[in-house]
Amino acid sequence: MSPEENKALVRRFYEEIDKGNLDAMDELVAEDYLDHNPPPFPVAAGREGLKEAFRIFWKATPGTHRIDDQIAEADRVVTRLTCLGKHEGDLPGVPRTGKDLKMTSITIHRIEKGRLAEKWSEKDMIPFLQMMGIIPEHPKA
Repeated sequence: MSPEENKALVRRFYEEIDKGNLDAMDELVAEDYLDHNPPPFPVAAGREGLKEAFRIFWKATPGTHRIDDQIAEADRVVTRLTCLGKHEGDLPGVPRTGKDLKMTSITIHRIEKGRLAEKWSEKDMIPFLQMMGIIPEHPKA
C-alpha cells in the first residue's frame, strides 16, 4: 500500500470507532495486532483485546477522534489527534464523573498486508486524569 492509502486506512479506523462500528475492526486490524501502549486495565491480546478496550471506552466515554495531522512513510503512519468525549459511565477503577473529556495523542501505526498490525502512542494523560478527578488540578495563579 502507498503512504496515502495507509493514511486513509488509519482515518477509516478512527471513523469506524467513532460510529461504534467495532465489526469493521475485523477488516481493518490484524488478528495478532500488537498494542505497545495498551489501556491500564486487562484486556485480551490482539484484535479482540483492541475491540474489548474500545467497547469499554465507548460505553464509559462516548466521543470522537479528530485527526489534526498525519504523516506517512513506508509502512508507518503518524497521527496527531484529539479525542473528545464525556465520562458517562464507569471505567475500571474510575467511577462516572459526567465531565467532558479531552485528550491529545501522537500515535504511530504500522500497516502490514492492508491492516493495522502495531501501535505505539504517547497520550497527554495528566490533564485527562485531572478531568476525571483521579489527580488534583494544579491551583491557578
